[in-house]
Amino acid sequence: MTEELDLTGQDSDAGSEEVVLTPAELIERLEQAWMNEKFAPELLESKSEIVECVMEQLDHMEENLRRAKKGDLKVSIHRMEMERIRYVLSSYLRCRLMKIEKFFPHILEKEKTTHKGELSSLSPEELVFAKQYMANTETYLKNVALKHMPPNLQTVDLLRSVPKPDLDSYVFLRVKERQENILVEPETDEQRDYVIDLEEGSQHLIRYKTIAPLVASGAVQLI
Repeated sequence: MTEELDLTGQDSDAGSEEVVLTPAELIERLEQAWMNEKFAPELLESKSEIVECVMEQLDHMEENLRRAKKGDLKVSIHRMEMERIRYVLSSYLRCRLMKIEKFFPHILEKEKTTHKGELSSLSPEELVFAKQYMANTETYLKNVALKHMPPNLQTVDLLRSVPKPDLDSYVFLRVKERQENILVEPETDEQRDYVIDLEEGSQHLIRYKTIAPLVASGAVQLI
């Protein structure tokens, strides 16, 4: 598999740009998104373009295997690699769905404030799922509990009832691009803010909200 794939990205300030990736680079992007999603306490930016390209690549690989000679050792190796990719892809999507179910009111509230042209945390399909999940949750609460409560208690504020993502939690990371003057907030009122530099290739344990923008930009990788 040496052919290149077109991936539409939105990394530039001018808008979308076309990025040409090899299949190996595409899978690497998927694995990076998977690791970040697994270890980040909040729902990250949707990587729907990567997901779609990986699914197309899997279909292409499957078609090639159908034309390959039976009994060829390469077929078994390629099929094992396809299963590995499918596992990473399904794990990535499951992780995102679990976060949507856990934090759905806050995710939908954030989505309301996302302006046109800004990167969204939800793919179109995930947005539909989140809205349906919220509607089903509200219906369930009304039918099971709220309708039996006094009239003044028959409403529930899901934004207040459902916990927010804990952005103060600590995460392990590996630095991919050197970063200077990263402001680290104190853990207690007695401590002062301080600034650190992150050297390329170094690994750290840092409060997530301190480096959240670096995760979004790809400057660091959660591990």
